[in-house]
Amino acid sequence: MKLASSPPKAARYTGPAQLLHWLIALLIFGLFPLGLYMHDLPLSVRKIELYSWHKWIGMTVLLLVAVRIGWRLTHRPPPLPGDIPAWQQAAAALMHELLYLLILCIPLTGWALSSAAGVPVVWWGIWKLPNLLPANPAMAHLLELVHDTLNYTLAALVTVHVAAALKHQFIEHDGVLLRMLPRLRR
Repeated sequence: MKLASSPPKAARYTGPAQLLHWLIALLIFGLFPLGLYMHDLPLSVRKIELYSWHKWIGMTVLLLVAVRIGWRLTHRPPPLPGDIPAWQQAAAALMHELLYLLILCIPLTGWALSSAAGVPVVWWGIWKLPNLLPANPAMAHLLELVHDTLNYTLAALVTVHVAAALKHQFIEHDGVLLRMLPRLRR
């Protein structure tokens, strides 16, 4: 199977964009299974510890995605290869916007859920974040459903995103995936 050669330097994402992309992806790939695992555990010290870690990492993702969006607003992404059909370019743009929106909204709904449940978020056990909402069990239940739904939606979109990147790399051989990969020395 032939790998596409590295696209020209101008066609690659910047180093900070790559770092933020992969760091956020890594954290999300840890958060999702952690959330699934901890959700149905019986109330225990371990469950509370896992929820704390989940919140800490989630708030870190929120901070990183805010930085990533700021970077994206000030640094245009590299253009897609010109031979990619217009509908695929539009789909890719929409996919990126949806991913950013979800990665921003999911930690916010988790934070709001904690607030509505009357459980403060203390980032890394040091900084107590302000409550976004007053305690309200009914609102907490609704926000739990929203948070879960957004997470499953993100999982589905990430699956499509990864599949599209792999298609471009191994079927189209157009270097699209390489734009987001750090240059590796041979």
